[in-house]
Amino acid sequence: MFGTTELIIILVIVVVLFGASRLPEIGRGVGEAIKNFKKSTSEKPEIDVTPDGKSNGTEGNKQ
Repeated sequence: MFGTTELIIILVIVVVLFGASRLPEIGRGVGEAIKNFKKSTSEKPEIDVTPDGKSNGTEGNKQ
């Protein structure tokens, strides 16, 4: 995908834009974002909003 030269150029640009002291914070943020994305794609959703075949729950309450 990227060669060594391209990666070095990108790294130099990032250091110039953000400064060397901010790089660990940026790396930590990117790492957490990737971890959360992988977690969200592999887990079952906490709230299941798919319909279960009932319209609005009034069929069983006929009087």
